[in-house]
Amino acid sequence: MGTIAIIFVVVALIAGVVVGFVIANSRLNAGAQKEKENIIKEAEVKSEAIKQEKILQAKEKFLQLKAEHDKNVSERNGALITNENKIKQKDNDLSKKIEENNRREKELEHAKQHANQQVELYKQRNEEIEKSHRKQVEMLEKVSGLKADEAKMQLVESIKGEAKTQAMAYIKDIMEEAKISANKEAKKIVIQTIQRVATETAIENSVSVFHIDGDEMKGRIIGREGRNIRALEAATGVEIIVDDTPDAITLSCFDSIRREICRLALHQLVTDGRIHPARIEEVVEKTKKMIEEEIIETGKRTCIDLGIHGLHPELIRMVGRMKYRSSYGQNLLQHSREVANLCAIMASEMGLNPKVAKRAGLLHDIGKVPDEEPELPHAILGMKLAEKFKEKPEVCNAIGAHHDEVEMTTLYSPIIQVCDAISGARPGARREIAEQYMKRLKDLEALALSYEGVEKTYAIQAGRELRVIVSSDKVNDGRAEQLAFEISQKIQTEMTYPGQVKVTVIRETRATSFAK
Repeated sequence: MGTIAIIFVVVALIAGVVVGFVIANSRLNAGAQKEKENIIKEAEVKSEAIKQEKILQAKEKFLQLKAEHDKNVSERNGALITNENKIKQKDNDLSKKIEENNRREKELEHAKQHANQQVELYKQRNEEIEKSHRKQVEMLEKVSGLKADEAKMQLVESIKGEAKTQAMAYIKDIMEEAKISANKEAKKIVIQTIQRVATETAIENSVSVFHIDGDEMKGRIIGREGRNIRALEAATGVEIIVDDTPDAITLSCFDSIRREICRLALHQLVTDGRIHPARIEEVVEKTKKMIEEEIIETGKRTCIDLGIHGLHPELIRMVGRMKYRSSYGQNLLQHSREVANLCAIMASEMGLNPKVAKRAGLLHDIGKVPDEEPELPHAILGMKLAEKFKEKPEVCNAIGAHHDEVEMTTLYSPIIQVCDAISGARPGARREIAEQYMKRLKDLEALALSYEGVEKTYAIQAGRELRVIVSSDKVNDGRAEQLAFEISQKIQTEMTYPGQVKVTVIRETRATSFAK
């Protein structure tokens, strides 16, 4: 019985659970059905909204396309109207031209008729003149008893003899006048040519002086055990002289381009402050590239300034290299520019082509600046370079013949020779840089002004004489003589100068009065 009771209890429990599950399931189904209906309603609402939105977008797109279509149609219509107007205008112009041509044809026809009438009239007058001439000739033949041809021959022979006599006398006078005035005219052309050229003095030599702020920098340039100065000399090929000269280092090299590279590299190193072998090699390489670019730019600028066109790039580079080359104390580029201008002026005076003369004048010394140093005179080498780069024969001959190395074949050759001599021998071609010259004069004047009683100083005679004006109240005659000696001794010990410097101390007393 107990077991059966337990079974019934278990069965009752299971039945209760089943009934509860069924009830819960029915409730869940009812809730899910309701939620499903709600979702369907929301989906319908959203779909309706999307539908309306798409309809609005479609309408907007339609209106936009319609507006664009209307705009294109209006533009095409406008273009058609414009083309139609142009065609009408062209038709009108063509009609006017046709009318103008017709009018001109009528005028030409009228002019032709008038010309024909004039020709007929001219023929009639010519016939009348011919008849009158025949009558006159017949009358002259009767009077003279000679035929017209015989009289003409006698007249021609008479005039020919007289003309020969006059011509010989005229030629003799011209020859005598030419002998007298030829030398004078030649000198006149040369003098006018020199006067019309403005010259500049830019003198270089084999030594450059590099100024530094203090002697402390000399030690940094030399470096530990001299490694910096050796690296700089090896990289540039320039001898660097560091001596007791205050605030200065001397750069010595016959190649002015290498000397300039060294100077610029040293300036950059001193300005930067980092001086060591690796940095020195880097700065020297950069400076070499910069100098090469500057050489090419200088050549181009020189050709533009002189109006010379079509020069080969290698010749342009050689012209630029002339800037760093001196010849007997003259800067080669300035000398070549000067010769080019002289040649152009002289060729113009002589009726030759000034452009050819200027070109030959600029290139006459390119044999002095080759990349290699062959065993040839610079005139021959320059001629070969000009021939290599397809210069004109007269230019090549002028380059080769300006030192009589080859025979002169054109008139340009003696012009180049003469102008080269004029530029090289002119006063002012001195071995002194203008800036150094001005500085020396200022130093002379400043040195004398440092003495008590000195009012004014003047460096004259290109620095060969120093005039010192002193105050008569502060300096007596004995002190004036002593002052001249002291100034001369100080100049001798502290300054470097060519020749000698004359020191003149001037002391004067002025008494002024006015008569009223």
